[in-house]
Amino acid sequence: MAKNIVVIGGGPAGVWAAIEAKRRDSAANVTLLTDEPCEPYEKPPLSKAVLLGKANPEDAPIAGKSGLAAHDVTLKTNAKCQAIDRAARKVITDTGPLPYDALVIATGSLMREVALLPPRMPRVYYLRTQAHARALKAALAGCKKLVVIGAGLIGLEVAASATELGIKTTVIEFAPRILVRMCDEETGLYVLVEHQRRGVDIRLDTSVTKVLPQSSGHIALVTSAGDTIAADLVVVGAGVKPDEALAAAAGLATQDGIVVDEQCRTSDGAIFAAGDVTRFAGPHGLVRLENWRHGQDQGVIAGRNAAGGTEAYRPVPSFWTEQYDLYIQGAGWPPANPSRVKRPLPGKSWLLLETDGPLLSYALGINAQKDLAAVRRLIERRIAVDPAALADPNQPFAAMLKAKV
Repeated sequence: MAKNIVVIGGGPAGVWAAIEAKRRDSAANVTLLTDEPCEPYEKPPLSKAVLLGKANPEDAPIAGKSGLAAHDVTLKTNAKCQAIDRAARKVITDTGPLPYDALVIATGSLMREVALLPPRMPRVYYLRTQAHARALKAALAGCKKLVVIGAGLIGLEVAASATELGIKTTVIEFAPRILVRMCDEETGLYVLVEHQRRGVDIRLDTSVTKVLPQSSGHIALVTSAGDTIAADLVVVGAGVKPDEALAAAAGLATQDGIVVDEQCRTSDGAIFAAGDVTRFAGPHGLVRLENWRHGQDQGVIAGRNAAGGTEAYRPVPSFWTEQYDLYIQGAGWPPANPSRVKRPLPGKSWLLLETDGPLLSYALGINAQKDLAAVRRLIERRIAVDPAALADPNQPFAAMLKAKV
């Protein structure tokens, strides 16, 4: 009997889990369920190229131009998953039950909502799906003043896109600096100055305390500093949380995410999970990652193992963000007590390296894609490095890669 493998979720984790499950077991019936009405698409362009009118969501299908069908994976769109019946091994959907021999949960994450600015409030926008991006893009066409809540990746990407469109933008961030979860203070300051140089008004250590009644086509926010800021639109980028409700209701182990082992298996041996929704063992304990590369890589392992494999997921994390002409990229696990080295680079380039003993553990770069590619390999291969060589731009990383492990 052919094995039935069901994948829930249309992000990179779900798509790659489905593709790799089919590659691992070509006889299996692999079905992917997505609650959106379309072929799964890449989400990074939504806050950048899509808002700028340079691309459409459908221009970047995750599975390639021919979609999941080209990989012999059955795609069910608008599929609302109501429950998982573990005893019967069935996923209960709004159109009926779907049996599985192995299940992969890749439900991703949900937007964190700001109580004073709910998604249904007029002139308030959140950005997570292609429908959100289309609606926001249309609204920005008539916008002169924008307020962005949150100075994380999404918030700053939207601020950069709006500024490029000629929109006066204010960013409100409750933390004392931008990109708190993503980079060190020095790099954050570098990015902050670039936004300010382009006219973005960034208010740190600030929160919204009140929303005034709307009038004359505007929305007005009162801040903790006592200021009133009027805008045409507000975009909320307050972060995300794991979409673990389906798993929790099924009795799977959850802890701010679905807990999985190194083979991406949940507390039920027939159920795997991958992507933003998972919590797994990192170098310093259980961790949850929220980035495209993690979703893809863990999805690959979960899919292969759902189809009978026994591979371990041991990632070297990475993230990137594009803001104006800055390509900001990180790779590796930041060590608990790092030794930091900064390598001088020309122009608007930046490279910060962190070592843990003789090993390079983490790197953060701005406009240093080529260097970061080599650095990532140094981290993956666990090659011992000389801090003096790391700091010397005349010492190529390619030469370090030739050293013996």
